[in-house]
Amino acid sequence: MTDLPTITHYVNGAPAAGTSTRTAPVYNPATGQVAKNVLLASTADLDDAVAVAQAAYPAWRDMSQARRQTIMYNFRELLNARKGDLAEILTAEHGKVTSDALGEIIRGLEVVEFALGMPHLSKGEYSENVSTGVDVYTLRQSLGVVGIISPFNFPAMVPLWYFPIAIAAGNTVVLKPSEKDPSASNWLAELFTEAGLPAGVLNVVHGDKEAVDALLVHPDVQAISFVGSTPIARYIYETAAKHGKRVQSLGGAKNHMLVLPDADLDLTADAAVNAGFGSAGERCMAISVIVAVEPVADELIAKIAERVKGLTVGDGTRNCDMGPLITQVHRDKVAGYIDIAQADGADIVIDGRGVKVDGDPNGFWLGPTLFDKVSVDSAVYLDEIFGPVLSIVRVATYQEGLDLINASQYGNGTAIFTNDGGAARRFQNEVQVGMVGINVPIPVPVAYHSFGGWKNSLFGDAKAYGPAGVNFFTREKAVTSRWLDPSHGGINLGFPQNQ
Repeated sequence: MTDLPTITHYVNGAPAAGTSTRTAPVYNPATGQVAKNVLLASTADLDDAVAVAQAAYPAWRDMSQARRQTIMYNFRELLNARKGDLAEILTAEHGKVTSDALGEIIRGLEVVEFALGMPHLSKGEYSENVSTGVDVYTLRQSLGVVGIISPFNFPAMVPLWYFPIAIAAGNTVVLKPSEKDPSASNWLAELFTEAGLPAGVLNVVHGDKEAVDALLVHPDVQAISFVGSTPIARYIYETAAKHGKRVQSLGGAKNHMLVLPDADLDLTADAAVNAGFGSAGERCMAISVIVAVEPVADELIAKIAERVKGLTVGDGTRNCDMGPLITQVHRDKVAGYIDIAQADGADIVIDGRGVKVDGDPNGFWLGPTLFDKVSVDSAVYLDEIFGPVLSIVRVATYQEGLDLINASQYGNGTAIFTNDGGAARRFQNEVQVGMVGINVPIPVPVAYHSFGGWKNSLFGDAKAYGPAGVNFFTREKAVTSRWLDPSHGGINLGFPQNQ
């Protein structure tokens, strides 16, 4: 492992080794082999990066919006032109197939394009003559240094949810990506430097809990953005808020798809396979539970099973449909739920442990897995599994299905499949979930809306990107102004009285 390449931090516009000698392995999940090592920052390394960002802030804040937008546009063009190179990095370190990797980058590009509208999005308001000779207006100004802590499952898209808006608004950034697949963040930072971003505006520090904790409590960091599991999201929110910071803290999920008897079952089966097994189920908007209103369950299961037979699991570079999981430990944990399901009385319709793969047998493989008749008391139903595991829960009525969804501790995403417009409209009104799809399995909003769930899927009320992102990365200042007019008894400046 000492002969492998080492991924350094990226600080002040250049690679930076820092002072810590601790490292972590970075695997190629499709081979099961360590491909690189990544440096793990000390608290001192994190402090140095924040100091660099703090020093770069005044000049970036005061740069004209026109110049900042030119740099952002350059970044957008470079990213679009080279997205294939970034997709290769994602496949090599995360394992997702190339089509999934490209899709992730394109969704991130949407946020970059949204950020190009920052001069309009950050405009204030003006009220003239609120009292005699008095005007009131508002400004939206940047915060300073902001921290971003991003997860392994979307190593390009999630950072792109945050830093383009933060930077376009005039902030500087310290990004701490997942140590499991860290190269994408360095690549993005280097590309932004090539686009003309001044040194120190976007910095990448790799690390583990030590770096995270240092970022959460640092007095010069004004805000924290995070995506990850619910226990960590709660910790991030409570710790950062306790230290006086704004916090975007997006947590875990257990997303349900409600299927009514009138649904188009071919469309539903296609959606279930894509939403349940795409990116190996390692996404917070994956469908984990199909709530089937009888009598559709048997026919729907047959259609899903038929489609799964046609999927190829293997190396993401080989035009497969689904790749490996991120690590051996995570693969084993997800596979363990198959034993739990069986012990809790569920029917194992498809067991992903025996999947034949197009790839190295040492990769972290688990094929699509389908359970039927899952008990709502089982850990299989209750836990966020974060893998290619889909559960069927059978219910008798729409109301029973709705009540089941609303009883969940999570409220990230949900979907209903039906041809009944009235039922769909009722569902969108009554379901206690932050993002709702109607015949759309993964209802991630486009960049000019905002992303975020309810309940234990979002701590606080700050959602990601869109208008919520602009509000988060700026703060409002209200100015009340009166200028003395010589014609109304003010200082005589020599102007004619009727001017």
